[in-house]
Amino acid sequence: MLVLLGVLVVVAGFATRRNPLLVVGVAGIVTGLLGGLSPREVLAAFGTGFASSRAVTIFAITLPVIGLLERYGLQEQARTLITRFGRLTAGRFLACYLLLRQVTAALGLNGVFGHAQTVRPLAAPMAEGAAERGHGPLSDKAREKLRSFAASADNVGFFFGEDVFLAVGSILLITGFVNTTYHTHLEPLHLALWAVPTALCALLVHGCRLLRLDRTLERAAQQAAPAPAVPGGAAE
Repeated sequence: MLVLLGVLVVVAGFATRRNPLLVVGVAGIVTGLLGGLSPREVLAAFGTGFASSRAVTIFAITLPVIGLLERYGLQEQARTLITRFGRLTAGRFLACYLLLRQVTAALGLNGVFGHAQTVRPLAAPMAEGAAERGHGPLSDKAREKLRSFAASADNVGFFFGEDVFLAVGSILLITGFVNTTYHTHLEPLHLALWAVPTALCALLVHGCRLLRLDRTLERAAQQAAPAPAVPGGAAE
């Protein structure tokens, strides 16, 4: 059970707002040393993990393409497109994006959406356009809040949706570890099915938060609006 202290390191590091890369690295070292690995073996495990997961850096290939698209008006076109849907508010749009992101992740289509290729160039500008259409110009604080909710819709949808896909790496890692360590026969399908209720709860909870975002933006717009002038006030 001592190896679980690595989880405590992660919780403490995130709670104190330390550098995530440093926190995860220290947690991995602590877990490896408490698990009986030598410093050389811990370093070898880091190298093996990086080499086997180097495909996650493939998103860097999309950055130049997205940069060129934004240079030629991708975000402006996204804002224009959202204005054609009169009843689609910012909260409703992000709730739909959350659902779509979770469904695609559950089908194993993890690369279809994402922060670099979808949230920044499309989802966030479209949500801002919908909010501006309904509540007028946004303040800097409201704009940043809207962008953070757009990012959270992608995070929540992907995180809880991918565990429903039985061939995802985390499912295979858990089944391999449990079957090898405890000599049981745990099928990936069992874990994937047990992840469905959690995914539905995450969809409902965060979907409600996204729908409530419209009320928050409305209150912020009312507070920022100038007070109406009183007739005859200047004469008095």
